[in-house]
Amino acid sequence: MKKRILVAPLNWGLGHATRTIPIVHALIEEGFEPIIASDGDALLLLKKEFPNLTSLELPSYHVSYPKNGRYFKIKVLMDSPKLFSAIKAEKKITQTIIRKHNIWGIISDNRLGVYHEKLPSVFITHQVNVLSGCTTWLTSKLHQSFIKKFNECWIPDMKGALNLSGELGHITSFKIPIKYIGPLSRFAKIQTPIKNNLLVLISGPEPQRTLLEKKLLTELKTHSGKIVFVRGIVEAEQSIQTINQMTIYNFMTARLLEKTINESALILSRSGYTTIMDLSKLNKKAFFIPTPGQFEQEYLAKRLAEQGLAPYCLQSEFTSHKLREVHQYKGLQFEFPKTNYGELFNSLFQGK
Repeated sequence: MKKRILVAPLNWGLGHATRTIPIVHALIEEGFEPIIASDGDALLLLKKEFPNLTSLELPSYHVSYPKNGRYFKIKVLMDSPKLFSAIKAEKKITQTIIRKHNIWGIISDNRLGVYHEKLPSVFITHQVNVLSGCTTWLTSKLHQSFIKKFNECWIPDMKGALNLSGELGHITSFKIPIKYIGPLSRFAKIQTPIKNNLLVLISGPEPQRTLLEKKLLTELKTHSGKIVFVRGIVEAEQSIQTINQMTIYNFMTARLLEKTINESALILSRSGYTTIMDLSKLNKKAFFIPTPGQFEQEYLAKRLAEQGLAPYCLQSEFTSHKLREVHQYKGLQFEFPKTNYGELFNSLFQGK
């Protein structure tokens, strides 16, 4: 019987789910049997990508954003009792899953309660340090206290000076082993003619996802050239709508999205870390709009701009004219090291 590995990404936008896709593929190639666990859109997306794998539902963290990004920290503080309750519930459910499905090991992408003291458990994150303004020291310490309950921490980035996460994913010392596994992307660069002037990618917690969608649909009405607009809403069936020069999808499968990104001259999106990894892998030109109040995305967008790679602006300041700034930037040009999944898996899961 193949050793079963529980793979559990956080449902916070689609980034955590999409970056586990190459890990699930690698587990299968290395002879393991992945069991998928998440909730909401993240779980729906992974079910579509891996219809033949067992998928299980975990409690929702009920992550949402205020309409005004300035109140984000207050909203998170108010929601913290629900968050800790969900973490406690998912830890209990994880124990049940382990017994029922004969789980051999765990890979959790930012699900703080999905681990077990007697099983090899991995935590994937690009944020060992959690930026939150003047409270960064507190949020980082709290997050690190959860990470230390796992056996290893895998950071999807490079260890050296040339990296994507900056101070988010780099720390001088830590209680458990940290392994830099290289940026994770489900996509491959394809040499293909450019067919789309602009590709818009939206995802993330509500209501900010909807607020950005409405703003962009209005602002881009007069934008010249062919536009593909992906709303980032995972539903039972794919829907496609055409309005003038714009084609609107509710979601795209990985294969179609890979093809569409490769065929697009410019990508407009949030500055989420998974999106940055994907666009860097495909060496694309990009314009970023950080989620209001999310310090991590603001930091990443500002860092890329300072490096001369991609421009950004605040959501409230965006107009279609700002896309002209892209010509002044080099684009996301990175060479990714190849991840040795066999070594990663076997060192942790085979010897237990």
